[in-house]
Amino acid sequence: MTEKLINEELQIQMVSWRRDLHKHAESGFLEMRTASLVAGRLSQLGYPLKMAEEVMKADQRMGVPSQEVLAAHYKWAEANGADLEWLPNFKDGMTGIVAVLETGRPGPTLAYRFDMDALDIQEELAQGHMPFDQGFQSVNADKMHACAHDGHTSIGLGFAETLMSNKEKLAGTIKLIFQPAEEGTRGAKSMVAAGVVDDVDVFIAMHLGTGVPTGEFVAGNAGFLATTKLDVVFKGVASHAGGKPEEGRNALMAASSAVLGLNGIPRHSAGASRINVGVLNAGSGRNIIPATAQMKIETRGETSEINDYIRTQAFAVLEGAAAMYGVEVSTDVVGEAKSSIPSKELVETLHSVAQSSPFFTKTIDWSTDSAGSEDATYYMEHVKARGGLATYCIVGSDLAAGHHNERFDFDEASMLSAVDVLYRSALKISKA
Repeated sequence: MTEKLINEELQIQMVSWRRDLHKHAESGFLEMRTASLVAGRLSQLGYPLKMAEEVMKADQRMGVPSQEVLAAHYKWAEANGADLEWLPNFKDGMTGIVAVLETGRPGPTLAYRFDMDALDIQEELAQGHMPFDQGFQSVNADKMHACAHDGHTSIGLGFAETLMSNKEKLAGTIKLIFQPAEEGTRGAKSMVAAGVVDDVDVFIAMHLGTGVPTGEFVAGNAGFLATTKLDVVFKGVASHAGGKPEEGRNALMAASSAVLGLNGIPRHSAGASRINVGVLNAGSGRNIIPATAQMKIETRGETSEINDYIRTQAFAVLEGAAAMYGVEVSTDVVGEAKSSIPSKELVETLHSVAQSSPFFTKTIDWSTDSAGSEDATYYMEHVKARGGLATYCIVGSDLAAGHHNERFDFDEASMLSAVDVLYRSALKISKA
């Protein structure tokens, strides 16, 4: 008979946290209100904290909002329920937190990652969308928790409470990593560069949903594609299209040629490869040679090596298109993630502990289904390279709509399932 290890009263608190975070959605490196509340709660529980510059390398962040946007959002957080004691730690987009539980007993160092950011999506504001019906839809235009990170943050807090309440049953050291800017794969690299997992023996990241229904658990997901996100600007010379066309340097033509060339990059025989131009903006009037063009591109590969191939080819295409039309091109890497295969031994451990949980009716040890890309792979690869174990697990949750959709919502009951399996993993691994 399976044993229930956690108090279901925690579910009420996690739902409250989740709905508050959902209502006050903050996207990458703007999680100032969120981080202040997380830090305040962790401190109340008795966790020593490291924050901001202690756990992030500022120059390793990608796709950071402008100082004007950061400053404006800080004022918004200040006026909208942030914990004012902790808020100043998170200005300038340095919104990472690491809480550490030292049990005082010898054992391994475990780390668990929880992402905090929302997406730049306008939430559905109509009946039938549960957050709208219940009155916790996002108050921030074009910001929405459409990928369950509000749930992940709440799970992290619930897990922190459960660990602290059962500290005497644990051994070793447990780190709880609350990460900004997972969307766009922008935040993990800076935390890895700051050394937050240098001493970690076992690393676990988790996600709700991703097509796995409530009551199911996947112990190891190996389907994440390596990726690079690129912002590209072509700069030419404006001129009158009828009077002096020869004096212009057409940035739009260069960008258009680049779109065709990028989509013509040969695919790689070693595995899946992707490239997409998601945005192309250029021009100001029908009789003006366009002087600028902006593009947003992403590459993906089944392995980091395949993604590197597509990325290298993409840079060559961009440079070639610029040269063809006599314009300049600048390219900024605004997000990146690796591929990573979970550690078999750790997958088996999580599979075993999930089978002992009363919350799961089906557990799967391994999945290679593609789940897009994830920057938790930075932690995974760093820990494995240093001889440790790492995995990415999926806690099933029925969804109202797919991830990154304006009607996204998840089964809140799955948060308790997540805390249960994570706590069971800590019990098992810390005493191994």
